[in-house]
Amino acid sequence: MSLVPLTLVILAAFIHATWNLLSKRAAAAGAAFVFASSLFASIVYLPWMIWILVYGELTWSLPVAGCIVLSAVVHLAYSLCLQRGYQVADLSVVYPIARGTGPMLSSIGAFILLQETPTAQGIFGLLAVVAGIGLITTQGDLSAFRRPRGLDGVRWGTATGSLIASYTVVDGYGVKLLGVHPVVLDWISNLLRFFMLAPVVMSNWAGAKERMKGHWLLALGVGTLSPLSYILVLSAIAMGAPLSLVAPAREMSMMVGAMFGMLILRERVTIWRLAGCLILISGVILLGSASA
Repeated sequence: MSLVPLTLVILAAFIHATWNLLSKRAAAAGAAFVFASSLFASIVYLPWMIWILVYGELTWSLPVAGCIVLSAVVHLAYSLCLQRGYQVADLSVVYPIARGTGPMLSSIGAFILLQETPTAQGIFGLLAVVAGIGLITTQGDLSAFRRPRGLDGVRWGTATGSLIASYTVVDGYGVKLLGVHPVVLDWISNLLRFFMLAPVVMSNWAGAKERMKGHWLLALGVGTLSPLSYILVLSAIAMGAPLSLVAPAREMSMMVGAMFGMLILRERVTIWRLAGCLILISGVILLGSASA
C-alpha cells in the first residue's frame, strides 16, 4: 500500500474512534441523538449528493432500492445498539469488542454457512479475538463475569459487531454488485434513518429536546465524521489499496478508542485491557490475511 492510501486509512481510523468518543459522551440522549446525527449527516453531505445527481451516472432499480432500505434498517439498529452499549459500559470495552466481533462473526459465518475450510491462521485469529475480548472485559479478573451486569459491555459490543458484519455485507453488495455510489448509499440511508426515527422522537419531542441539551454539537460532529471515515476508506480502496491490507489497518481504531477512553473519559484502562486490545487487533489481522 502506497503512502497516500495508507495515510487515508490511518486518518479514517482516528476519525472513526473520534466520532465514537462523541457518541459515548452523548450516550444518555439515546435515540434522540441518533435522530439528530442522521439529520445533520443528511444536511452536511447534501451538496455532494446533489453534485452526484447532476453530474454522476445513477442507475435505479428495485434491487438498488431494496438494498438501500435494508442498509438503512441495519445501520439504524447498529446506531441504536451502539448508543445503548455506551449507556451501560465503557467506551474502552464496547468499542473494541464491537470492532473485533464483526470480522470474527464474518469468518465463523464463512466456515459454517459457506463451508469454507478453516485455516490454522484463521483459527488462531478467532481464538485471539475471543481472548482479547476476555481480557478487555475482565481485566484479568474472571470474577467480573459473575458480577451483576458484568457482561453488559460484551453483550452490547457483540450485538453491535454482528450488525457491523451485516451492514458490511449489505453495503458491499450494493456498491460492488449493484453499482450504487457509496455517497448515495450512505446519504439516502441517513435520510431514511431520520424519517424512521421521526415518529418515535416526535411522540415525546419535549423529552427528546431535554435529553439533547448540550449534545447538539456532538450530534453535528458525529453526523459529519461518521460518513467521512467511511468515504476515506473507500477512497483508499479506489486508489488501489488492497482490501486485505486496508481492513486490518483500520482496526488500529480499536487501540485509539481505548486510549480515548483512558485519557479523555478517565475510564479505568489497565495493562490487561490494553493487552486485550493488542491481542484483539492481532486476531483481526490474522482473520483478514487468512481470508485474503
